[in-house]
Amino acid sequence: MWWPSTVIGAGAGFAVASIPGALLGALLGQAMDRRLRLRGWEDVRERLGGRPALRDEELLFVLLGRLAKSDGRVADGHIQQARQEMARLDMAEPARLRAIAAFNRGKSGKDRLGRYLHRIKQQPHAAEGTLRACWRMVWADGKAGRQERDLVLTWGQQLGLSRRQAQALSLEYEPRKTTAEGATLTYAAALRLLGVEADTAGDKVKQAYRRLLSRHHPDKLVGNGASEAQVREATEKTRELHQAYALIRKRRGL
Repeated sequence: MWWPSTVIGAGAGFAVASIPGALLGALLGQAMDRRLRLRGWEDVRERLGGRPALRDEELLFVLLGRLAKSDGRVADGHIQQARQEMARLDMAEPARLRAIAAFNRGKSGKDRLGRYLHRIKQQPHAAEGTLRACWRMVWADGKAGRQERDLVLTWGQQLGLSRRQAQALSLEYEPRKTTAEGATLTYAAALRLLGVEADTAGDKVKQAYRRLLSRHHPDKLVGNGASEAQVREATEKTRELHQAYALIRKRRGL
């Protein structure tokens, strides 16, 4: 990988002191690249344009922000889904603030995301998890527009998945036609869903949520001979658990 400051440092060092200067310049340039998180010339252009390079943990929410804004309007369902993703990742307040900023940054649609996606392509589990979160955002308002689908399928290919594999993931998050529209989860229903009481300690609530999430997550069914109906049922259950935990956390300030 030809990191910008490394190349510039080596060139400047060579001009001043031949090969020894090039070696020293390259070392100093590499240290600067690491400090400033410069992995390519695109990062340099972003810095010159006032846009800092994205951290790995910010990328997901930039993607989600772009999807939410892709049809011109961010719906309440999109915002709620972003909050659920933060709850799913169990983010502390500083991380939540960075995620919100990244989500808003994504709505502008100005970032070139290919190189960032390529960075996590080497981590199959992270790549698939990112795409799953994108599909959840697509379906957050109950419908999937063509532009949203095209974006996710393009990102899927950049993450190393075939178009068919990326489309298959979408099926797991499509709303079930039998689901009552407009249904809202109440606080009492959220407590029942997690099997906790109103006065249950916060750490116990988290344990109950994680235990149920581990038991019902659709990832455990994929590849194990489960039917499409079973996967969808598990997906819906997981979504309800996310929603219940997010509601309890918000109500109790956890």
